[in-house]
Amino acid sequence: MLALSDAKRRLVERLKRVGTATVPELSELFGLTDTAVRQHLEALEANGLVERTATRGTGRGRPPVGWRLTALADDLFPDRHGDLTVDLLAGIREALGDEAVDRVIDARLAAQERTYRALVPSDAAVPVRVRALAELRTAEGYLAEVLDDGDALVLVEHHCPVCDAARSCQGLCRSELELFQRVLGDDVSVTRASHLLSGDQRCSYRVSAR
Repeated sequence: MLALSDAKRRLVERLKRVGTATVPELSELFGLTDTAVRQHLEALEANGLVERTATRGTGRGRPPVGWRLTALADDLFPDRHGDLTVDLLAGIREALGDEAVDRVIDARLAAQERTYRALVPSDAAVPVRVRALAELRTAEGYLAEVLDDGDALVLVEHHCPVCDAARSCQGLCRSELELFQRVLGDDVSVTRASHLLSGDQRCSYRVSAR
């Protein structure tokens, strides 16, 4: 991702505050020329951090182009949801014990299973099911893909958005393996081939016919 200069950072923070702004508005605010602001925005645009949007005109002629942040720009701002999850799990364990944590994980597993079953076609061929699962996981931030090693399909997850929580609560990883097995069906066997928390670079799961 683009390394932000001070000027680009100020533009990004301003768009975060106001939602949408035009080049003249930003130029006046920061004391920069329209050309300089436009160059900064186009560099941010090239990296997927901002996008153009239509604005309402106040007179004749074409309305000015507005600029706003994309979802990708969220990564530029502090995100403590991982810390919050870890703290909540620790609080549940301290207040109610390990069994309460297990119940929370089981409830999460059940909710995920309902969602996944609705989107993974149970009557489809195994490769179709596994690829549908990979698409779901990618949408959740796991950056998943499906490989074929000749003997089995391998679901590879290149990122773990819940890594901190999983480190504090190993039951989360157990529940994911159970989830994949349930959703993909009894005609396949799902085993973990690599595990991020065991020192591997990523998590992966082998899906083979029974």
